Amino acid sequence: MTPNAVNSEALPLGDGDAVIAIDVGGTDTKAALFDESGQMLGLSRTPTPLDGANTATSVITRVHELTQQFAVDFPGVSPRAVGLLAPGLVDDDAGIGILSTNLHWSNVPFKQLTEQLVQLPTTFTHDVRAAGEAEFRLGAGRPYRDLVVMVIGTGIAASLFVDGHAHTGGGYAGEIGHAIVDPNGPVCACGSRGCLETIASAGAIARRYEERTGVRPTGARDVLARAADGDVAAEQIWSEALDALALSIAQLAAVLAPEAVVIGGGLAQAGDTLFVPLRERVDALLSFHRRPAIVPALIGENAGLLGAALRARDLARAAAPALDSPALVSSALGSSAALA
Repeated sequence: MTPNAVNSEALPLGDGDAVIAIDVGGTDTKAALFDESGQMLGLSRTPTPLDGANTATSVITRVHELTQQFAVDFPGVSPRAVGLLAPGLVDDDAGIGILSTNLHWSNVPFKQLTEQLVQLPTTFTHDVRAAGEAEFRLGAGRPYRDLVVMVIGTGIAASLFVDGHAHTGGGYAGEIGHAIVDPNGPVCACGSRGCLETIASAGAIARRYEERTGVRPTGARDVLARAADGDVAAEQIWSEALDALALSIAQLAAVLAPEAVVIGGGLAQAGDTLFVPLRERVDALLSFHRRPAIVPALIGENAGLLGAALRARDLARAAAPALDSPALVSSALGSSAALA
């Protein structure tokens, strides 16, 4: 890891405890140390240690290695907690990775195991929920108490806030990518048919274009560019994606009545090409419902790390009396002596 600092003006974390944030992805793991001023230090991206059924153990070992490297690179910064993120189903309260089919783990007590190895209080949550936390507290969601933060990338997931509080449903809430929008639609990797992300995710848009035309696009942006140039197949696929997204947002409006839907992820970079027709289609589907503002996310690709840092700071504050107590300090010194 090469020590480096990122411009804190683009990362409005503010003052607080120094913490470590680690975002475990299906391909790469991102990590950063946030100092007491909120500056991001040592931002790194390393391959996630994929090791079949042993991946969870390898991930926790990598987390330990990263924290040790931060101690070497930034000896003047003393982190008080760790914010750990992972994909799949995550029970935040229990600190358990319920299931990740891509990373081959189930019912792994990540919080407990990380705390035992790293010796720091650890918070564990879903990567999209953490990104949503950052948008809710620092970004486009700040004006709202009832909010959905939707991230559209290879898949689709959401972070839900009701009356100013995150709603997680034991790890099952926010899986909007697996809400069915077309019972006769494509088969999803989850086993259902017609899930939103089989039609409207960036991955689905590219895949469906290739299936329909035999031409492999470079990605969803390529399909959008082809649609803008009058490619009929691209226009149809993009229109179907917009219809599916609008239907899902209309359903959210009927059930949760959010004040706003913040959309992030790679597809959100389409700008007005996405937001203008999407707003029109949602408006056409609603009648008496509260019409949510549909707005782009303000925080970029490091939103997850910022959310992890926020949660770690919350945990550090909650643990501060215990961490600073004379009894715990004495116990820790005794443990250090015993280890020596």
